[in-house]
Amino acid sequence: MSTHGKFLAEMLSAEKDARFNGHSMVDRLQRVSVCSPRTVGWNKPERVARWRDLGFLHPPDFDTAQVQHEALCQELEAAGAEVLELPPSHELTLDAVYAHDAALPTDFGILTMRPGKPNRVPEGKWHSSFCGLLGIPMLAKITPPGTTEAGDIVWLDSKTLLIGRSYRTNATGISQIRALLAPKGVEVTSVPLPYGAGPSTCLHLMSLISLLDQQTALVDLPWLAVETVELLQGCGFKLIEIDYSERKTLACNVLALGEKRLLALHENEKTNTKLRAAGFDVRTFPGSELCINGGGGPTCLTRPLLRG
Repeated sequence: MSTHGKFLAEMLSAEKDARFNGHSMVDRLQRVSVCSPRTVGWNKPERVARWRDLGFLHPPDFDTAQVQHEALCQELEAAGAEVLELPPSHELTLDAVYAHDAALPTDFGILTMRPGKPNRVPEGKWHSSFCGLLGIPMLAKITPPGTTEAGDIVWLDSKTLLIGRSYRTNATGISQIRALLAPKGVEVTSVPLPYGAGPSTCLHLMSLISLLDQQTALVDLPWLAVETVELLQGCGFKLIEIDYSERKTLACNVLALGEKRLLALHENEKTNTKLRAAGFDVRTFPGSELCINGGGGPTCLTRPLLRG
């Protein structure tokens, strides 16, 4: 191959690689997919009628939720991220607005989740199809009886994946991820999650931990297992505790934008003040309908596809 040909091949390879990655939760956010309330049908009576079965606190107010989602997207774009809207699908329920859970990007392609909440199972195929249109390959998919949701999965560093064993992510699903990633040099560690309010309530690992940068984690400390706390401390993380009066308003759910910037809910003023005192630039948006009603915060609403 000529020198020019090699240079062109290297450029094309770099361009391909720049479309996606997945082994950091704190590097600068460059590309992210989202799903708005309008896209997922929060304005459709037949979907809204299932709000109680899906665990919402009350029937969602579509107009308010849509405005709040637009505020989220504005903050993401202001931080320099390309924001991509997922397409509509007749198979979706209200939960699909929480776009984080159904797919796990890796440096090798998309790992399609098989959610433990039955109504969310179609979301895995939906996310993978969308990523395929973006030129992101599928690495593999979780198969029955395995269940996994990305809200239970945290990259501690580029070679260490922490997975919470929960009602949504079972031991079989964790074993499948371990078998897929071990040959690629990724160590998968599993930790237990508490019972909480039981199977009907979505308590993900990321409900209790948000990584803020390579050395700092925001935590709901009393709800973490001892081994999880010891693991974080052993990895050198400084732990910042939420203000516990804001637990029910999802204070621990904070999205790292990179470069000491965070995106949090406006409602959690006490926790946000603690984060600012720790040296972080905290941007906020209101989440009364979009987040608190359905139990999913900024990380839940976003599926990062590229950081760096």
